Amino acid sequence: MRVLFSSTPAHGHLLPQLPLARAFRDRGDTVAVLTGKAFAPVLAPEGIDLLAAGPAVDVLFAETARRTGGDAASDPTPESVAEFFAGVRVDLTADDALAAARGFAPDLIVAEACDFVGPLAAAVLDVPLATLAFGPAIPAEFTAGLAAVAAPRFAARGVAPAPARWYLDPCPDALQAPDRQAPEGRVPLRPEPHRGPGAAPAAPAPRGARRRVLVSFGTHFAEPRVLGPILAALSAADVDLRVTLGLTASADDYAIDSERVEFVGFTPLDQLLSGVDLVVTHGGAGTVLGTLARALPLVVVPQGADQFLQAAGVAASGTGVAVPPDAATPESVARAAADVLAGPQYADAARKAADQIAGMPSPAEVADRLAAALA
Repeated sequence: MRVLFSSTPAHGHLLPQLPLARAFRDRGDTVAVLTGKAFAPVLAPEGIDLLAAGPAVDVLFAETARRTGGDAASDPTPESVAEFFAGVRVDLTADDALAAARGFAPDLIVAEACDFVGPLAAAVLDVPLATLAFGPAIPAEFTAGLAAVAAPRFAARGVAPAPARWYLDPCPDALQAPDRQAPEGRVPLRPEPHRGPGAAPAAPAPRGARRRVLVSFGTHFAEPRVLGPILAALSAADVDLRVTLGLTASADDYAIDSERVEFVGFTPLDQLLSGVDLVVTHGGAGTVLGTLARALPLVVVPQGADQFLQAAGVAASGTGVAVPPDAATPESVARAAADVLAGPQYADAARKAADQIAGMPSPAEVADRLAAALA
C-alpha cells in the first residue's frame, strides 16, 4: 500500500504518529508524511519521505492571532483553536498539500485528530481516511467549532468533510471521561513513548540513592521564565532532577547550580524515562501516555493547548496530581511532587493504566488490520 500521514507541523502532533508509520513501513508499505519542511531531520533517519507543505507553526500562530486576537497555544478558546487548525492552516497549506498528495497517490490517509489538511486531501482524492487521536476525546464545543470553520474550506474545493472510516484511539480507559461515547470505527492503538530511529525500548536503569524526577514541558512550552522557579523549588527537595530544555533553551537560562540537576537537550522520551520515579510535565498527550505506558505517575501543570484534558484525566484516574494554572506556584508544584512520591496509591494507579495500555493492539497489529480491510 501507499500510506500518507498528515500532521500539524509540531513535534507533539507528529511524534505520536511515528509508531504506526514505522509499522506500515516495516510491512513493506510506502509511507510518507505531509507536514512542514522543518521535520525533514526527524523523518529522514526513519526512511520515511517528507511531503513538505505549508508554513511553520509560528507563522500559523501569528496569523491566527491576527485574525482572532487570541493565542491558540496558551489560551485555547474554541474560536482560536478552530481558526488555527481548520482555518489558517488549511488556508496556508491546502494548495501545496493537495498537489503533493496527488503526486503520492495514497491508498490510505492517516490524519492526526487536529489535522484538517489530510481529511481535505482524502475527500478530494476519494481515499479512505483514518483519524489518529492523541488522548481523551476533544470536547464537543471544540469539535463543533472546528467542523464549522472547516466546512466552507471543503466546499470551496467541491467536497464535503467525510467521517473517518477508523478512529485510532491510543487513550486507555483510565484517562477517558466516564460518560464518553466511543466514536464509530474506534480501533484501540497502544501508545508508546517516543524512541529514536531504529532504537529498541530503553532498558530499565538502576535506581540511585535518591528518587529521580523528570521535568519535561515539551518542545513548545519549555519556557525558562515558567520552569525556572519550579526547578528552584523542586531542587530544594532530596531528589535528582532530569530537565529537558525544549528546542531553544540552554542550561545557562536557569540560575540553578546543583549537582542534583541534569539538563538534557531534545531526547526521545523512552530514554528520558529510564530510571525515573516521577514525571512533572505540562501535560502533552505524548508525554502523558508515554509516561503511563512505563507505569510512572505524574504531576501535570498544564500550560495550554489540550493539556487541560490530559490533566483532568490524570487527576480523575489517580495516576497523579494536576496543578491548575491559577494554583501553579512553584511551591504548590513541589508539594504535589512530594505527595505523589510519598503516596503509593499514585504508583499503583499508574501500573493499572500501564496494564490497560499493554493490553491494547500494537501499532503492527493495527497496521495489519487496516491493510486487510483495504485489500
